This record gives sequence, C-alpha cells and structure tokens, in this order.
Amino acid sequence: WRPAGDANDSAMAQFLARAEVSAGRLLANYDALHAWSIADRVAFWRLLWDFSGIKGTVGTATLVNDALPGARWFADAALNFTANLLAKDDASPALIWRDETGRRAELSWHDLNEQVSRTAAALAAHGVTKGDRIAAIVPNRIETVVLALATAQLGAVWSSCSADFGAQAIIDRFSQLAPVVLIGCGGYTFNGRWFDCLARFAEVRAALPSVRVCVLIDAGQRRTEIATALDAAELATHPHRAARQPFPFATPLYVLFSSGTTGLPKCIVHGAGGTLLKHRCEQLLHGDFRHGERVLFFTTCGWMMWNWLVSALAGGTTVCLYDGAPLHPDAGVLLRYVAEERIAHFGVSPGYLSQLAKLNYFPRAHHDLTQLRSVLSTGSPLAAELFRWHYAHLQPTARLASITGGTDLIGCFALGNPLLPVHAGEIQCAALGMDLAFVDESGAQLPPGQQGELVCRQSFPSVPLGFLNDDDGRRFHAAYFERYPGWWQHGDYGEYTPHHGVVIHGRSDATLNRAGVRIGTAEIYRQLETFPQIAEAIAVTHERGAELRMILFVRMTTSCELDDTLQAQLRDALRRNASPRHVPDLIVAVPDLPRTRSGKLAELAVRELIHSRAVKNAGALANPESLDYFKDHPALR
Repeated sequence: WRPAGDANDSAMAQFLARAEVSAGRLLANYDALHAWSIADRVAFWRLLWDFSGIKGTVGTATLVNDALPGARWFADAALNFTANLLAKDDASPALIWRDETGRRAELSWHDLNEQVSRTAAALAAHGVTKGDRIAAIVPNRIETVVLALATAQLGAVWSSCSADFGAQAIIDRFSQLAPVVLIGCGGYTFNGRWFDCLARFAEVRAALPSVRVCVLIDAGQRRTEIATALDAAELATHPHRAARQPFPFATPLYVLFSSGTTGLPKCIVHGAGGTLLKHRCEQLLHGDFRHGERVLFFTTCGWMMWNWLVSALAGGTTVCLYDGAPLHPDAGVLLRYVAEERIAHFGVSPGYLSQLAKLNYFPRAHHDLTQLRSVLSTGSPLAAELFRWHYAHLQPTARLASITGGTDLIGCFALGNPLLPVHAGEIQCAALGMDLAFVDESGAQLPPGQQGELVCRQSFPSVPLGFLNDDDGRRFHAAYFERYPGWWQHGDYGEYTPHHGVVIHGRSDATLNRAGVRIGTAEIYRQLETFPQIAEAIAVTHERGAELRMILFVRMTTSCELDDTLQAQLRDALRRNASPRHVPDLIVAVPDLPRTRSGKLAELAVRELIHSRAVKNAGALANPESLDYFKDHPALR
C-alpha cells in the first residue's frame, strides 16, 4: 500500500514543513524528521505543543535533568487535561455509543461540556479534590467518559477496570489505590447474556475502607441495594459547574495496571501533560485523525487503549464507543457500526482480524467501508497474511497501521504514518520523539534484520511518574532500567527492517530459547495464520528435568481435529518458512486458551501452569476456566 494524494494534506506533512523552519534546514523525508525529533527533543516537543494547539502555559523549563529515570518535562508548564479534550462546544456529536444489542446513544459537544462540568461540581461537593483517587468498575459507556473527564477536571486521579473483572482481581488493583470514590454499574451484556454486577460491586466496596462515596451507572431503582450510592445521571445534572483550573504538567491523571500473570499488578501512574502530548503526537500526526472525523477502537475500560481513545476528543474527533462482544450477534456487528456511522478510523486486535478471515467473512461484500481511512491494530504482532487479507477483503484504500507500545508508557514506540508505504508484516516507523533501538545482551545496537531487545535510549514526556507505593522508586527502576542503565527496556523482542520499518516478534519474557537461539513466538503464530483449521495458539517452553522442549497448544476451529496429517503439515510449514528451530516438540489441542479481556493470549499464564506454578492474577483473565486444561495435562508427564 502506498499513500494517496491527500497525504500531502495530512498533519504530518504540515508538521514536517514547520519542523524545517525550527531546524533551520531541509528535512527531506520522515527519516530526517524523526532524526531531528531525537537530536533536538526540546525543540520537537515544544513545536508539537504549539502545532497541536495545547491549551495551557508552556513555560520555559522544557526539560530538566534529562535522564532515564528522572527527567522532568515542561517543569513549569500548566494545563487542565479536560479543558484540552473538550475541544468543541456545539451541537455536533462528541460521543456515539452502541452495544451488541443494537442500542444507540449520542452526546453533543455542548452537552458533554455541560455534563462534565456539572459532574465535576457534584464530585467536588462530595469532597473530591486534587490528588484524590477515583476507581471505576465500568462498561464502555458515555457516562464512563463523563465521569473520567470530570475526575481529570478536578485534578483527581482516574483508574478503571472492565466490568467483567472478578472481585478478587478488582480488589488486588483498587486496594493499592485507597480510592475515595468507587464507581460501578448495574450490569452489562456480553455474547447475548446479561451479567448482574451489583453483588460483586458490594463485595469490592466492603474490601475498600477508604471509599467515602459510591456512584452507579445505569442501575435504576436498584441502586438502593448499595447503601448511599449516587446515580451518575443525577451527578450530571448538578446545579453548579466546576471551573477548569490549570494544574502542573506532571499532575497525576491515570493509574493503569500491568497485565502480569503473577503477583499483584503494578500501579503505573501517568501524568496529565505527558499523556496529552504523547496522544496528540500519535493521533494528530501518525494517525492523521482530522477535525470532525469519527474514530472507533474496540476496547474495554481496563485496557490503555480506552484512555488513548478518549484522548481523540482533543482533536475535535467524534469518539465512538462500543460495549459488548466483537462477534455477537454475528461477525458483522462492528463493521455495521463502522459503515452506518461513517467511521474514518477503526481500531481492533490482530485476533479480531484473524477470526474474520477464518470465518470467511469478507467485510467489503457486506458493508460500504469507502469512508474508512485507516485500520489500527494492536495487542500483539500482526501477521503478514492479515495485511494481505485486509487489502483484499476489508478496505484497500484504508491504511493498515499496526502499532506497538503499551500500558507502561500509555502510548506507542512504533506505529503508522500517512506519508509512508505499508509493508506486509511491518509497523511503518518508530514514533517521533522516541529514540528506539534494538540491542543485544551487551547493549550494542543491532543492524536492520537482526533481532534484539527493544529499548528507548532517551527520555520522553509520557514516561510514568512512577509506581504507587514505591516511595524510593526501586520497583520502578527494576521494572524498566535495571538491565540497561539509563535506557528504558520495554520487554519486547524485535528488529528494524532495511527501510526503517519495525517488526515485533513477541514479548522478550515469553521468547523461546531453542539451542541457544532466541525465537519470538510471533514468528510461529505467523505461520499458523495460513491454516484455517487453527483458531489460535500459544507456544511455550517446558522444562522437564534437564530437558527443555517447546510445546505448541492450539485451539481448533469448529469441527476440525488435530490429526497426524495436520500435525505433519504444521511442522513442515514451520520448518520451511521459519526454521527447524521453530518446529515444536509437541503440538497439543486444548478446548480453549487463556486470554485477557482485551483479547491478548496469556502466554505467561500457560507457562506458569505447565510448571505447576500458581497463576495469581487469574481473576483478570476473560476466561479463567480455560486454565484447567493445562493443569496436569497428560502431555506434560
């Protein structure tokens, strides 16, 4: 795929022209622009502040103590995060919501402004102030966005998880926050079933003694079952409006949680200014989100992509929310949403695209998707076969932008670019302002085509403020900076391509070691995408005494079996298209594979189980019952 003529009208093209003025020289292409954004990060981030129209006082201390960790970006700047997201105040839609049952709602920019300010005033009337923490167990609803923006308007801290989390998984997270407000919902629908949430909400409430106020979304008269619970809709009609005062750039905004499979999740604190500036860079420049366009990203409120999606409001973009299963009542539910609402940017996971392909569901045959300008994919590496499937069957004029980053930086290290071609199996480029490299064990930078650890060698504004309950910073330092002092080690394994694209081969902590050679699991999964009989798979290394063997667990598609013929075909494809080291010692069929609520397969959970180690965070999985298939499996004996 190559850029269309309107790429010259993109914000990236306009920014490049502005950057040439700032740099005082010609920047011939994106590579030159990226190199300048690294060599003169102060000029780059200040130019981005101005170019993207950040509302606030920029100050003069753009970068103090440039180190990882420890750098302070925009040390004397001030802004209000919510004031920046409420970019408009008119009758056009700011938020559109649908669920899997077909219900629809929308909220205009004017009404969003009103409801956020009145909800903020109501929270303030109940004692919420700057720095307080608000915890939410919520579906992806309009009311959720209103409550989050009201929280940020007061300088308080928002943290949310999906409404389908188990009680213990919620308590493990929120007990570390000591929240003063707990928000919940009456229930939600998923895959055609209604799930009541009030009993679980009461259980969580009882475990959080810090909570002073409870708020419920869409509970109706049943909110009386939770003593003193307030109604979210009533908060939005409070008689007064709260002011939007500026706060320091590094004011805590969100607490996000790591998705580790053992131990309590880490509480990652993100600042308002860094989050806003990083998201503006990614959405305005790399995403080419334009004023008045519409964007939909399939996500729950427990994944950082929900926070990322909400930030799209800052560009005058209409944010489209979806609550429910991505393939219920049928495979076209999300694509009907895209077509009927004329959505320009559509975000999904590789697993969703793979499922459509294996169901032989061809979107262009069913839906008018001509208005779709980009499809974003994240959550795991995107196989080259799915790039080809997208351009053949989804929308050939829409740029397919695979992106990678994470909860840890609330943004991306590598992502799309409207000025560059798309190559199958590759992320288009490293993000502006991010000094991304792939290095070996000693920290030496590897040339294109050689795989290594992903690191970022210089600071950036969305580096977390730290972890909660880590006053001396030791846990924060150990998580990202211990192995390569002064550099951020992200935990991904990948490489640059000769034309400066990026390929991620999987998590480095899930990387397989075969006779001393490290193999990214994505290299194996990429080959399996060509087999319609395989719905999904997880590859792990199993230590049995002195023996180290690779096991490939597969979930078969409906009515397919893992027979000897198919096993031979799988092994042959891996040997021919990857290498003999990629061929597993065992291929085992299981009824289901554990995954997070955002659709990521939980490789580490399987690895813990097959070594008879407990998966302490099993309650955070969408299907924890699947773990039973790996306990004492005959193949492990």
